[in-house]
Amino acid sequence: MKTLILGGIKSGKSKYAEQCAHASGKKVTIIATATAEDEEMRERILKHQQQRDNRWSLIEEPIQLDHILEQHSNANNCLLIDCLTLWLCNLLSLNNKATLQAHIDNFVIQVKQSSAQIIMVSNETSMGIIPMGELTRQYCDEAGKLHQQIAQHCDRVVLTIAGLPQFIKGAPDE
Repeated sequence: MKTLILGGIKSGKSKYAEQCAHASGKKVTIIATATAEDEEMRERILKHQQQRDNRWSLIEEPIQLDHILEQHSNANNCLLIDCLTLWLCNLLSLNNKATLQAHIDNFVIQVKQSSAQIIMVSNETSMGIIPMGELTRQYCDEAGKLHQQIAQHCDRVVLTIAGLPQFIKGAPDE
């Protein structure tokens, strides 16, 4: 089972993803992509850590998601990736289009081939006006393309709004 959970900031996507991971009955590993570049982000990360089940493993990996998926591809594992758009920001900050595309391509392959249950959290950012800045437009474009690619290989795609999961693909009981 592969699930993509999209939503805006504070929409409840991480909370819902954690509920899905808990319900899996599998060994859960959180793969966190955030980097603590400022005090506010450090506080956000700390809150997420405090809310999680302390029996779950944690891997902090801002760039090499494809390698982490390959290493942990096991039918007994539930891998919760939080979040794809932070990972995308990390890749964009490398300022190398070839590296960006190689990581995305390899990640999509690993998602497709993995025998683990994978739950991916990502921000839906492209439902408003076109951003003014070039980097912000590139980010929104890349996030939209990534979401489309990943959704093709998912059994379930969920959009969270106000803490409520809306099933775009698949159903709650699948």
